[in-house]
Amino acid sequence: MQIHPTAIVHPEAQLQDDVVVGPYAFIGPHVILGKHCVVEHHATIDGYTEMGQNNCVYPYCYLGAKTHDLKHKGGICHLKIGDDNVFREYVSIHTSTQDGQATTLGSHNYVLAFAHIGHDCTVKDHVIISAQVAMGGHVRIGNHTNIGGNASIHQFCRVGDYAMLGGHSFLKKDIPPFMLACGVPATAKTFNRIGMLRNGFSEQECAVVKKIFKYMYGSHLNRSQAMEAIANDSVIAQFQVIAKLIFHFVHTPSTRGLV
Repeated sequence: MQIHPTAIVHPEAQLQDDVVVGPYAFIGPHVILGKHCVVEHHATIDGYTEMGQNNCVYPYCYLGAKTHDLKHKGGICHLKIGDDNVFREYVSIHTSTQDGQATTLGSHNYVLAFAHIGHDCTVKDHVIISAQVAMGGHVRIGNHTNIGGNASIHQFCRVGDYAMLGGHSFLKKDIPPFMLACGVPATAKTFNRIGMLRNGFSEQECAVVKKIFKYMYGSHLNRSQAMEAIANDSVIAQFQVIAKLIFHFVHTPSTRGLV
């Protein structure tokens, strides 16, 4: 363990083997850091924050700050982070609002400079959150998603697996899996073909998602009619992994509706 003499590490903080804490960093009393984490100079980790291993926290980050939510009444409010994440300069992430709840991030995520993740958000795995993204409370971000720079996401919105939100967008509804949305407010423009290919999907699978997109956004069908058409399509039926992701997302209750 390497702790710079100017760093402030509370004696009750739990730091595992080979953790590095840089100059003037601050580690609060309830923080747990896994193996091989690096906290660079002037970064702050506070609150009931628990990190896995191999996370890198760049200068001036503030992880584990108290929620902005005015309903907060105190209690033990958590921030839970997995493994192999990168938090670039000035990233801020808040703990949950309610006692015993948690803001959670999975593993292999890359959060760029000045991004903010609000209270009670859930960010899964392999997510890129670009610079200056502002994320309200209770947002749900799926696996392998990409959030473009300067985008804003309204509280309680969801972004499905393999979806993308374009830069400078304002999202006030949910983006289904595999779809690409952008604009102010954001609307579905196409499917995320590049993101699919980068994540190992075939051209044939891309063609299936394109067909789903046309049912949902390129026809005169309403939402229930579109979902019925997708369910009855014999070609789509051969790609159950894709179909199940779409149907599970669409049929999960949400207060926001779909783009």
